[in-house]
Amino acid sequence: MAFTTPPTGTPLSPTPRTRLGRSKERASDDRDDLYEVLDTGLICHLGVVTDSGPMVVPTGYGRDGDTLYLHGSTGARSLRTAQETDVCVTVTHVDGIVLARSTFHHSVNYRSAMIYGRARLVTDEEERLAGLRVLTEQLAPGQWDYARRPNRKELAKTAVLALSLDEASVKIRRGGPVDDDEDYELPVWAGVLPLVTRWGAPVPDEALREGIDVPVHIGGRR
Repeated sequence: MAFTTPPTGTPLSPTPRTRLGRSKERASDDRDDLYEVLDTGLICHLGVVTDSGPMVVPTGYGRDGDTLYLHGSTGARSLRTAQETDVCVTVTHVDGIVLARSTFHHSVNYRSAMIYGRARLVTDEEERLAGLRVLTEQLAPGQWDYARRPNRKELAKTAVLALSLDEASVKIRRGGPVDDDEDYELPVWAGVLPLVTRWGAPVPDEALREGIDVPVHIGGRR
């Protein structure tokens, strides 16, 4: 199964759903910014509207080219609905808290992406495995070739969805606070409190057999 990525520098094409109404200066039409937000994330939120109302489900994902892959139980209502109506998938990174001189101008530095579209159920077995591979590698690069692959019974219980990145938007805020002119004279500290996420030391399973060391692709992530 061949996957293609638009050439570097190809801009995102805005649509009525992805065009920002406020803070337009934070929008990015750079496709590489979209890929960076997706590729450095771990969890997305899948938003669907079911018969019983809206539902937002946190779930793992993975990107291959210009396709986002999601997975879950074949009986999951959110995945069934995602094939029948348009969905919205979001990924957000919080990079810091912006502390202003007034609480009104407090903000957050962040990178976020929103993808709209109707998901496609992946039925081709080669693509299903490719989708599950990128899902696994998103969470732990190198793990697909290290651990046991899913067997037929497990695959039968798993639905893999593909969502095109054709309709997507990216919004980014960087920098310090922006206060009202008169507030710059206040004796109040202002600035950014950065937020940094890092991996801790691997914790072995209590049932791990003696003599099995942490693999390099896991132990070297700190």
